[in-house]
Amino acid sequence: MNDFSDPDFSDSYQAQEPDIDKKPRFPLVWLLPLIALMVSGWLIYKSVAAKGPEITISFPNAEGLEVDKTKIKYLNVEVGKVIGITISDDLKTIKVTAQMHSEAEHYLNEHTSFWVVRPQVGLGGVSGLGTLLSGPYIEVKPGDGADSSHFIGLDSPPLLKGNAEGRQFVLETNNLGSLHAGTPISFHGISVGEVLSHELSAAADAIKLRVFINKPYDQFVRKNTRFWMDSGVDLSASADGFKVRTGPLISLLSGGIAFRTSAYDKATDMQPENSEFTLYDNYEQSEEVLSGNTLKYVMYFNGSVRGLTEGAPVQLRGIPIGKVAHIKMELDEKTAEIRIPVVVELEPDRIDVVHNLPEISHQDIMGQLINKGLRAQLQTGSLLTGQLLIDLDFHPKNKITLTNNNSSIYPEFPTIPSSLDQFAHSAQTIMDKIAKLPLDEMGAETTKTLQSLQATSQAATDTLISAKDTLAHTDKTMTSAHHLLNSLEPGSTTHYELDRLLQELTQTASSVKQLADYLQQHPDTLIRGKKAD
Repeated sequence: MNDFSDPDFSDSYQAQEPDIDKKPRFPLVWLLPLIALMVSGWLIYKSVAAKGPEITISFPNAEGLEVDKTKIKYLNVEVGKVIGITISDDLKTIKVTAQMHSEAEHYLNEHTSFWVVRPQVGLGGVSGLGTLLSGPYIEVKPGDGADSSHFIGLDSPPLLKGNAEGRQFVLETNNLGSLHAGTPISFHGISVGEVLSHELSAAADAIKLRVFINKPYDQFVRKNTRFWMDSGVDLSASADGFKVRTGPLISLLSGGIAFRTSAYDKATDMQPENSEFTLYDNYEQSEEVLSGNTLKYVMYFNGSVRGLTEGAPVQLRGIPIGKVAHIKMELDEKTAEIRIPVVVELEPDRIDVVHNLPEISHQDIMGQLINKGLRAQLQTGSLLTGQLLIDLDFHPKNKITLTNNNSSIYPEFPTIPSSLDQFAHSAQTIMDKIAKLPLDEMGAETTKTLQSLQATSQAATDTLISAKDTLAHTDKTMTSAHHLLNSLEPGSTTHYELDRLLQELTQTASSVKQLADYLQQHPDTLIRGKKAD
């Protein structure tokens, strides 16, 4: 047995006791909860950091909107979510509370727009079909201005999207017609823009339309660009007859606007944004004046101008170089004369000049042409419409004839009677000559001549009857002569003479018969004579 009281044993026993580490240690069992706590904290931080500001949007109604389901998107990327829908204090609108993402904070400004995207079917096409499955969502369009958290939602989507590139222009018209926000604008049949809005001018005498033209087509809006209302189908009757112009189908249904670039413009003539243009009622009006350089003259026509209207073309040898600007009627109380002054606008720039002389003005050149015989004359442009036009051509033998008193402020352009007036004058001259003839005496002489012709015709008829009787007797005589000839001795002198006589009688009878037959078929030959073959 071990004696624990022995000192040696006690020392050896104490030397064999193990060392105990009394330092505190972290138990591994807590490691997993700690990691979970850290991940949760990180997720909470990320969630809080990702949250942007809360905003409120007022809408007329909450159709299709749902809490925690309706998204707020920009360019089809989610930037927020609806977290509350309440009725406003005035009970007129719906207040939608939305939680925005942090990245949307910098464009939540005063002019930022919100609207609800739903399926829409219109003349311009179908939009929002994706919402049939996903439900409506709220679209945002960033704007400028001061920071804001309260917004008023739009009733309908804005026409101009935030990423649209192009320029805005202003069109002025006196008649809005069927034009409205969203009306398409076409260029050579291509849809290149749309109407944004319209408003009454400050003087309340016109309507101004703000339009947007997309890039790169905005570069074709230049100094002399012309805009006109495109109704889809344009039927017009003018001095050139009936004209039919067709546009895009959408213009036929809802109206539209079209424009074209003038040949006088260059790429450097591109107009800046917000430039103003005139909106013409139709294509014809837009092409009437292509340049501002015009010469105005007054023309006086003696005859009727029925069928001549304002806007009728003035052409030089069939090429339009101007138009009729104004037509009125004047009465000279001293002479009791009625005149019709017709004011025309001529465009010299429509004529290409060869060997240009800058020191000579257009007025001087027109004066030289008039001295060489250039005259104005009314002509019928279309037999279908009866419209007249003014034709300019050279008549060197016609002297310059001007009125005694030109009351117009414009120089007078010499005119000549129209072809119809000349024909009417010639016909009247012939009728006047006929009226001066002794018709009664001529009628009596004609009656005597007809009576004489009737007597001659009767005599000719009697002659034909006598000729037929004579031919009948001749036939009998010739038959008897043939019997006598057969009884004579051949070769004798009597036989020879009688044979020759019978031949001559046969030829004579044949000629007389032919004459009688011809006269019977053509009895007028006795009066007029036989027609030459």
